[in-house]
Amino acid sequence: MTATTATGRSRLISGLIRSVPDFPEPGVDFKDITPLLGNPNGFSAAIDELVATAPRDIDVVVGIEARGFVFAAPVALSLGIGFVPVRKPGKLPGEVFSQSFDLEYGAETLTVHRDAVPRGARVMIVDDILATGGTIAATAGLLKHLDVTLAQVSVLMELPALGGRATLAKAGIDSFDAVIAG
Repeated sequence: MTATTATGRSRLISGLIRSVPDFPEPGVDFKDITPLLGNPNGFSAAIDELVATAPRDIDVVVGIEARGFVFAAPVALSLGIGFVPVRKPGKLPGEVFSQSFDLEYGAETLTVHRDAVPRGARVMIVDDILATGGTIAATAGLLKHLDVTLAQVSVLMELPALGGRATLAKAGIDSFDAVIAG
């Protein structure tokens, strides 16, 4: 069965994401996307929904390691534009910008190549989940170093109870869309 409407696709996607309580540590309700990825109709629906959120005048899609890559790369391919990875330290050769931030259960640093995106480009960030917003806000911070315009942030799932939208607002991100809320 192939979902054809946005509502049908959203229901399909929601039904294929499972919650795993107390992972990776007690108190965290991990959203496991592997059942979604294993279902070609569900995965296709997720990409279609993310593509639908894209402004038509963007130049590059940025994906955040690691689960964001799974969604950002096919979105970029569908839009006929480039994909830029934002990675953890030590994963990119050459000169990088770095940005550290706090997660809901730890701290992290992200990096991007200094020459990853041409100056003045219009960029869309795609990730799997908006939780506290730290990862996306850090990625937006990296993009400021590149002198580009952040045109859109789109995620597969938003976890509203964790306050990520407030973090995005503090970071000056005002164009945000989530396929589903969990």
